[in-house]
Amino acid sequence: MMPMLQVTDLNTYYGQSHILHDVSVSIDQGEVVVLLGPNGHGKSTLLKSICGLVDKVQGRITYLGREIKGIRTEKIVNLGITYIAENRELFPYMTVLENLKLGAYTKNARAHEKKNLERVFELFPRLLDRKEQLASTMSGGEAKMLAVARGLMSNAEFMCIDEPSLGLQPSLRLEIFRTIREINRQGKTVFLVEQNIPQITELADRIYVMEEGRISFAGSKDEALSNDHLKEIFLGM
Repeated sequence: MMPMLQVTDLNTYYGQSHILHDVSVSIDQGEVVVLLGPNGHGKSTLLKSICGLVDKVQGRITYLGREIKGIRTEKIVNLGITYIAENRELFPYMTVLENLKLGAYTKNARAHEKKNLERVFELFPRLLDRKEQLASTMSGGEAKMLAVARGLMSNAEFMCIDEPSLGLQPSLRLEIFRTIREINRQGKTVFLVEQNIPQITELADRIYVMEEGRISFAGSKDEALSNDHLKEIFLGM
């Protein structure tokens, strides 16, 4: 079966800096695949490269068999891929509801706005309670929830989520992970970047590890848990 997303021999540059080196990953429909690794080693760059947010990219990126490297981000979103940034990138002086509706800006998403809004409020009842609240007044955990929910409003089938638990207390981390698993159960495919969270192995179907812009490990969560280097350096075990 053809992978939903295939990245092959990807090299990415910021100016003269060579960030990603011959990176290849493969993600099947319905999976939660987690990319682990230290900060500053290229994890976010890979997500941004997939979503058309980096100018200088070499190699192949295919989605449902179609080459998407080099096409505009808006078109990539229309094809069914969304990127949820680590820093959330909310509109601080707009309400929760206004931020959510902005997530449905593409033609495809607008047609499903009402249904997706209902689904988002089922997944995140706290956002329903705060729908008239300004985004700037939300806690860190609530803002992360809003960022994920806005990504769902794009009607995407493939979600690139960048460190959703960063800076959150343990109880909110678990809540975010539970929600991502529920999103996956509802049919969304998830490519998730994380850094150093032991519980992430419970969420993942498969794990990649990136070190210095290269994939240094690829395998199942059982293989990851039996890898001494991975346990010690990345999973804190």
